[in-house]
Amino acid sequence: MNKLFSLDSEIAVVTGALGNLGSIWIEALLEAGASVCALDLPGVAVSEGFQHLQDRFDTSRLMLQRADIRKRPMLEMACDQCVASLGTPSILVNNAAIDQPPSDAGISHQLEDIPLEVNREILEVNTLGLFLATQVFGKCMLRAGRGSIINIGSLYAGISPDVRFYDHIQSDPPFFKPPAYGASKAAVVNLTRYLATHWAPHGVRVNTLSPGGVLGEQDEQFRDKFCQRVPMGRMAVSDDLRGPLLFLASRASSYVTGTELMVDGGFTAW
Repeated sequence: MNKLFSLDSEIAVVTGALGNLGSIWIEALLEAGASVCALDLPGVAVSEGFQHLQDRFDTSRLMLQRADIRKRPMLEMACDQCVASLGTPSILVNNAAIDQPPSDAGISHQLEDIPLEVNREILEVNTLGLFLATQVFGKCMLRAGRGSIINIGSLYAGISPDVRFYDHIQSDPPFFKPPAYGASKAAVVNLTRYLATHWAPHGVRVNTLSPGGVLGEQDEQFRDKFCQRVPMGRMAVSDDLRGPLLFLASRASSYVTGTELMVDGGFTAW
């Protein structure tokens, strides 16, 4: 059974590596035996979680490459560096995304006044950038005849955010999740299915992993209201996410493609 979930000798690429979830995915992959090429934007500071991983794993198994996923030449350069230093990628975790967490300090707009540029940037990164990264790294997998691509979706790919979760936040206009965020993640779920059907004959699987609310620095009122809506009564923690990722990345899911795996504590069951 352990061999089913082993990632020994696998080469993984994780985009958005320095973001909130990046170190969770990377740690899971490294501990399962994979080597990881971590990607993030030039100039983004190394997160505490990623620094911890750099202290634990040497450069022969963990490398950091800088690339904007909206720019194909940068992605191709990062792919070449990955192949030269670690080997041909067999796993891609499309994690990079723009989100707006609930915060008193956030910039808010009336729904009818949201600037087009705000929506455009979210869609460019969350959907078009994901597609570009899939094209570049997926090409290596197609040549090798094997691979697993895991697109990180969202609870809000299938449902609309409940504005009552945020109505205690002092903001004028009131805070709400950007509409383009859920739209971009819904597009990712459909794109997953599209790519899965095209690439299945070539040995490349494509799936979406959609987390629910992940415990972070949310305020207490938000956490309480959110958890009341979750059948399991709590938000997700890092250990809840590692197993589903390893399932989709490994041979344990060898007959799974084109699906969306919800990791939401039952949120969407109600």
